[in-house]
Amino acid sequence: MSKNDDRRTKRTQKKLKHALLELLKEKELNDLSITEVAQYAKCNRVTFYSHYRDLHDLLTAIFDDYLKELITYFRKSYQNLERFSSDDEYRHLPLFEFIYQNQFVFSLILNGEVVPGSQNQFCESIVQISSTDLKLGETTEIEVPALNYFLTYGTLGFFRYWIQQDFKDSPEVMAKKLSYLQSKLFKEAIVFED
Repeated sequence: MSKNDDRRTKRTQKKLKHALLELLKEKELNDLSITEVAQYAKCNRVTFYSHYRDLHDLLTAIFDDYLKELITYFRKSYQNLERFSSDDEYRHLPLFEFIYQNQFVFSLILNGEVVPGSQNQFCESIVQISSTDLKLGETTEIEVPALNYFLTYGTLGFFRYWIQQDFKDSPEVMAKKLSYLQSKLFKEAIVFED
């Protein structure tokens, strides 16, 4: 594939993703057709099918993009640190900021109603970071993977609460609340060197 073909493919995929997200603001996924999405993106059904199997496949690709961006954004928060305290609200802030900036998409992901399993996809992304990039700074009677899952899926509930409150509290307030809760479970984490 040439560079021009690759750029054209990415541009078409971006237009289709944008079209689906815009249409989802007006209609439920099951009420949309591939034709509507393709027309909104100014392409045809054949072009759509050359990139995606169906609308669920397209939405899953959108979720993948946003989750990858979230992870990148989150990693930057501790990139130059050797260790951090569990009550450091600034460690959590990037997650809340990114979700706040992308409220519509993360409401779809975290409610898990449009694409079954999207909540798990979100949690597994966070667990992956915890297990590859971080380790506890103290010993614990609970296995670290079990603690990771407990913290991550508990955090999912915390994000869902925020969504149900229509993002009433700022990212800073939510990060402070989460750091308080997590400080009751562990003291500090150490960042693995690259």
